[in-house]
Amino acid sequence: MAGGTPPQRFPFVQFEFAFPLGPADGRYVTRGEGGDPERIVVLRTIGAPRRSRLSRRSRRVEGGADPEPVPTVRATVIGLGRRLESDEQAQSWLDELASDTDSLGAHAAAAASELNALLRAHRAAAADPYVRDVAPAGATAVRIGWGSGDEVADGRFSAARELPAPSPRSRVRRRAEALAPDERLAGVLSRREEVMACEELVLRARADLDAGRPREAALQARVALEAALSELGAEAELGEYRDDVARAANEALRGEPEPALQENVAAAVGAIEAALRRRRLGTARSGAVHPKQHQ
Repeated sequence: MAGGTPPQRFPFVQFEFAFPLGPADGRYVTRGEGGDPERIVVLRTIGAPRRSRLSRRSRRVEGGADPEPVPTVRATVIGLGRRLESDEQAQSWLDELASDTDSLGAHAAAAASELNALLRAHRAAAADPYVRDVAPAGATAVRIGWGSGDEVADGRFSAARELPAPSPRSRVRRRAEALAPDERLAGVLSRREEVMACEELVLRARADLDAGRPREAALQARVALEAALSELGAEAELGEYRDDVARAANEALRGEPEPALQENVAAAVGAIEAALRRRRLGTARSGAVHPKQHQ
């Protein structure tokens, strides 16, 4: 624009999800400790319109029903900290990033973490336990690119790279390891096995670790560890983590545990996961099942 301020260019990561995220469509600004804007998350629903929820009356359906069209939620995470002064500089940045698949994946994971921070805040503000965290693997599309402020704020862009879909399960895994999840699922559904409390609890601890929530991770890890010690018994040598995890959980009641204790929590969560994998694979190899006890 002659005589005016040249348009700024911003890097972004854009996700598309085939389910509602929770927060209403709009622009959400994340600020740093000093109050300066760090990034903007733009949520926009596109595609099929939402079904009206105003009517409380049931609808009569005869002869079956076709699947209802679902909306797509587009979440664009716009970085404000990196200045891209020209189209050439912006394209060079994107080309360099796209040349390394690991860097692309790390960039997408970092943006998903920022989106999850928004979803966590909404989950607490709305007191809605069913607002869930997201991951790049759960998106129908993931794009990384750059554009002007007006473009990226509207979900558009000047240039972008779309990440490939996650690769299917590796075919080189041992047969027992590959079949274990399906066999376990069949065992649970047929009531030959039951899901242990520690399995659910350690998944929550893992999600908190991956999302960078050390306080929640420490508290979840403590109860997950106690449940694992009770439910796995001699199948896992987890007692050595008990004191460190307890200290981390106690610190988490007041604030973030110190880095050394956070590392101990991560180690404990990994040990519980490893113990559960050994148990599942041992069950798959032996063909044994653990019958559920009925009173």
